[in-house]
Amino acid sequence: MTDAPRLHWTDGDEPRSARWRSLADVPPPKRVVLADDTLSADAAYKLVCEGTALLWQGDFHQARQMLQALGRRLDRRQQRKPIKPDSLTQAHHLHRKAQAERARLLGLLLLPFEADHGVPLRRAPDVRQACLEAHGEVDEPYVASLRELQGLIGAHEWRKQGVPVPALGDAIHPHHGVFSPVRGEYVDLVAQAPLPAALQASSPSVAWDIGAGTGVLSAVLARRGVAGVVATELAPKAIACAQDNLRRLGLAGRVQVVEADLFPDPDRFGRSALIVCNPPWLPGQPSSAVEQAVYDPDSRMLRGFLAGLAAHLLPGGEGWLILSDIAERLGLRSREQLEGWIREAGLSVAGRLDTRPSHRKAQDATDPLHAARKAEVTSLWRLVAAPVPEGR
Repeated sequence: MTDAPRLHWTDGDEPRSARWRSLADVPPPKRVVLADDTLSADAAYKLVCEGTALLWQGDFHQARQMLQALGRRLDRRQQRKPIKPDSLTQAHHLHRKAQAERARLLGLLLLPFEADHGVPLRRAPDVRQACLEAHGEVDEPYVASLRELQGLIGAHEWRKQGVPVPALGDAIHPHHGVFSPVRGEYVDLVAQAPLPAALQASSPSVAWDIGAGTGVLSAVLARRGVAGVVATELAPKAIACAQDNLRRLGLAGRVQVVEADLFPDPDRFGRSALIVCNPPWLPGQPSSAVEQAVYDPDSRMLRGFLAGLAAHLLPGGEGWLILSDIAERLGLRSREQLEGWIREAGLSVAGRLDTRPSHRKAQDATDPLHAARKAEVTSLWRLVAAPVPEGR
């Protein structure tokens, strides 16, 4: 906590400061004014558009209403200045830019927090557990955005209640900063794909889950009868989340979660007859911890998985790549490029299972990316080591 930057403002003529907390690593605003229930929404909107942050001193519920009012004004501003994109690629970039600008401005409505994560405002809910799960222990009061707090509360509720996963017949409890398996079609593919003969023949049968996240795919494999699963993760939050879920599901004895960047240590774990990976589906720079499960800078994880797969497979083994074609439909990556990476890695495609998304955005005609989402296909690519040409 002592490394966190400080936020500065004045109360009357008195200078004040507090630690600044941002899980998205947003720097502290340079201009801060105190605000309460007497401030009108129009005046607040003018201030945030000028880059001035509002440190709320009034009623908590009034702060929530102010945030909603600011959101409505920002939405109306974007509707008044529509830009007709030339392509889905441009539509994607404009959509991300608009989302980032909206998040930046709404993030300028700030709240004070005590050292126990409590909010010292009238009618403030008890958010201490939600903040503790995201921030950990802190040693002094701090300031953070109301919008981020709302995200923490939502993440806490998901963690507490769980996300039903039909393929498991159970729920997965995502932690803050770990992507939730709300889109179940990719989980269903792993639940339905035929297990490789090499896996069924090996004793004991061990599969690997690369970039396990919540541990949902590891759990599906274990529930399908795979004797052991090695789940790899690099992020400490994801490791803790996967371990928690596997313990809840009674699978901690069959799934080992290890810290690794992609593949586990071959000297310790050897090779596997089944290696599963669900990398981020879009090339691009993530803007938050959760977006790291959506955006893969320069397709690093996808390319790394493909490049190393053949060397980690047992003879007759398969690598299952779970990937949406949304990047292709948005013009961010071509099918030819993906197939080229597969060939360059010494792999061939043994088969592919496809499914259509059923999430709400696929049916939302007002979504600027609706054409891509409606046509999207999610696939499980069954990859095997390509035969070595004779004479080599």
